[in-house]
This record gives sequence, C-alpha cells and structure tokens, in this order.
Amino acid sequence: MIRRFGESPEPGRKYIRRAGVYALLPLSGSLLLTCQTEPGPDLQLPGGGIDPGESPLPALHREVYEETGWQIATPRRVGAFRRFVYMPEYDLWAEKICLIYCARPVRRVGPPTEAIHEPVWMGADEAAQMLGNAGDRHFAHHFLMGTL
Repeated sequence: MIRRFGESPEPGRKYIRRAGVYALLPLSGSLLLTCQTEPGPDLQLPGGGIDPGESPLPALHREVYEETGWQIATPRRVGAFRRFVYMPEYDLWAEKICLIYCARPVRRVGPPTEAIHEPVWMGADEAAQMLGNAGDRHFAHHFLMGTL
C-alpha cells in the first residue's frame, strides 16, 4: 500500500486515478522547486502527470523542463505517495499517485514553458517546511536528513 498524505477520500465521491512524477533537484545545498502561481501560489516539487502512452522517466524530464526550464540527469526513484485532491485546472477529483525521483539539474535551457510556473531555488531545510503539500515536505525532509 502506498502511503497517503493529506485528506482522506470523501465517501461516495468518485476519484480519477492520475499517476505523476515529481523530482527532488539538489544543487549546492539548495533544491530547485517550482511555484505554481494559479489558482494561488503553491510551492511544489517540479513534476506532473504522466500522459497516456508515456513512461515515467520521459514524463519526468518533460515536466521538469516545462515547470523550471531546466534539463536533468541521473534520475532515480526514491519513493511514492498518494493524495486525494480536487484539481481545478481539470475540474476533477483525483487520486494522485506521486512517484518521487531524485535527479541532478544540469542546465537551464530557458524559462518555464508553462506560464503559471516560476522556478525557485531554496535551501533544503526551508523547502522541507514550505512546500505546499505534506508528501512533498516528507520527501524533502528525508532528503535533508540523508535517509533517501
């Protein structure tokens, strides 16, 4: 069973399962994060949904680039969690299956291609407290403690 963070599913509500990939991106004691500015500011690990027919690693490279403008190397899976949320951008209730990777940011290619995302560099200690969801904070904390 994958560990759940956040709210319990509401009885009787239909949730659509959505798999996604997210990355811890350390460089020089900081983590590369993304701030999703709409519908309200939310600090997140870069990543997102795996498209139909897409494998997790290509999705991870694509999502990190779309949200930060950076290319990454040497991703390795470090865990997973799930959460039950409403996704206003898709107008759906989702059971998000979040696959967490650690990768090395190697080169900034340009600005994010998704207009509502801004890259943010933050110390791992601060990120472990400031990330917008408990699952992201959990993995940032374990990264900081060296237990991944």
